[in-house]
Amino acid sequence: MQPFVQKVLHPTDLSPASDVAFAYALAIAVVRKAALTILNAHKDFDHEDWTRLPRVREVLERWGLLEAGSSRADVFAKLAVKVSKVGVDASDPVEAILGFLGEHPHDLMVLATEGREGLPRFLHGSVAQQAARGSGVRALFVPEGCRGFVSLADGSLSLRRILVPVAERPDPQAAVESAAWAAEALGLPPVAIHVLHVGATLPDLDLPPGDTWTWHPMTRPGDPVEEILAVAEELPADLLVMTTDGRDGFIDVFRGSHVERVVRRAACPVATLPIPKGI
Repeated sequence: MQPFVQKVLHPTDLSPASDVAFAYALAIAVVRKAALTILNAHKDFDHEDWTRLPRVREVLERWGLLEAGSSRADVFAKLAVKVSKVGVDASDPVEAILGFLGEHPHDLMVLATEGREGLPRFLHGSVAQQAARGSGVRALFVPEGCRGFVSLADGSLSLRRILVPVAERPDPQAAVESAAWAAEALGLPPVAIHVLHVGATLPDLDLPPGDTWTWHPMTRPGDPVEEILAVAEELPADLLVMTTDGRDGFIDVFRGSHVERVVRRAACPVATLPIPKGI
């Protein structure tokens, strides 16, 4: 099974929607004992913006993971989580995010999406998807008001059902393995992992055995995006995990790839894993 994250990046626009995504980024960092970077990139970033960045210790104290009045050093000393806050004065958030990742590689980027549009306020023009696709790193898109698996109140995890849509291309094996890791690391056993192929025959897959998850393969006819979203609601899914190689064809330049269209409309978090074309 592929190793998961050691460094988590959370780009934020300091909105309530980003607060939700921040909770996911922090919870994953705590579980993995990973480094967490909070990045705010927009034009005319100033000192006032620093005071509005998510208060990590305050949240960890509310979750009962730190005692009240803990010091900044306690976050690493007691939880093994190294937190960095970065402010960048940038007129182009996508360029700033990709530039930062180029100099400071991270394993997972956690991004907020607003409503059913997939457009964070500071990332208009599907910039969240552009940043995730252009960076080549795994991304977790967290819709505002979503049905999720991280409690903002106490940080508890409730991951019970994962949906993994698969096709022949791009290679879905990475999504299958990542779903199993998520079930083991973040799940409330036994986690049901539903593997969905929209078509006649499920692709050949290696479904790794485990004590904390069960596999549930299925096929359905119809439009891939509509069926993925329908099954996600029927389960209901707490998390979708999908591989992507970018846009699916010329027409999708105008309406977005299958993955981007799912991200824009999903009612639960969506994890995307970039796979080089041809794999």
